[in-house]
Amino acid sequence: MSTPVKSVPLVAPGHTRPVTHLSFSSLQDDGTYLLVSSCKDGNPMLREWTGDWIGTFLGHKGAVWSTKLSLDTSRAATGSADFTAKIWDTYSGQSLHSFPHNHIVRTVSISPSSVHLLTGGQEKKVRIFDLNRSDAEPDVLNDPNSVQTHDGVIKSVVCVGEQVGVSAGDDGQIKWWDLRTRRMIETCRFRDPITSMELSPQTKRLVVTSGHTVTFIPELQDGSPSFSVTLPYCPSSASIHPTLQDRFVTGNLADEWVRMHGMDGEEREVYKGHHGPVHCVEFSPDGEMYASGSGTIRLWQTVPGKSYGLWQGQNGQ
Repeated sequence: MSTPVKSVPLVAPGHTRPVTHLSFSSLQDDGTYLLVSSCKDGNPMLREWTGDWIGTFLGHKGAVWSTKLSLDTSRAATGSADFTAKIWDTYSGQSLHSFPHNHIVRTVSISPSSVHLLTGGQEKKVRIFDLNRSDAEPDVLNDPNSVQTHDGVIKSVVCVGEQVGVSAGDDGQIKWWDLRTRRMIETCRFRDPITSMELSPQTKRLVVTSGHTVTFIPELQDGSPSFSVTLPYCPSSASIHPTLQDRFVTGNLADEWVRMHGMDGEEREVYKGHHGPVHCVEFSPDGEMYASGSGTIRLWQTVPGKSYGLWQGQNGQ
């Protein structure tokens, strides 16, 4: 009887403090992609699909909480504890523009055409910047029932196409916004604060963690049902397999493990390798691997032993 191949992660070194956020680019024409990481050391990093380091964006003076890539990977956006969001040229590594805020920026998102930048954070406001007029004053997306966008810290913003943005906050609310009119078009509420929300573009779902639940929500609230699973722990982050859609991976701040679950919530695997809380997880766009962030970044194969990337020739480990 054959022995199952053990999952041995690759370690992507470089950061000196906890990794707060991970984000893969879309799949490029040549089948590759990029990975960006945010860290409390203030130095977001760009990596090849193999995990190899490309460069570091230098310029923030505080922890970086969120980094996202544009659809064509030519630009990166970052949000930091230094009260700024920045746009970067990913080829040169140079900062193209810095957008001041009045408090910590926890989350950023670039629209598919790279025309708009959404930001959110401790101000409890979602700001929208026109990247073609970087010196223009931003608009604030305001709920007509509140002077702020949310009643708590905004943990995540995402652009769904060019016309819709979505925000999630500590107030347990997710809000959909018409970016043309700046008006709220839909909302849903969770019992517990939302700890993470990521867009899975291949599955057209928002993956949300709140309390003990992971919830999968249609990106546009088009009438399709949402689906939730309850776990015995509070996940810090979750990511669904982009093509199979039959499993999701989670991190957890209460231990050092990465867990794989079936869509019914059943725990399939527990992966041990980190030496601290796991703040973030994310599947690659082709689903062949996923990344987890703690004190280091670790890359895990979805199918251990498969010849892929830097795992080529390492079958049997």
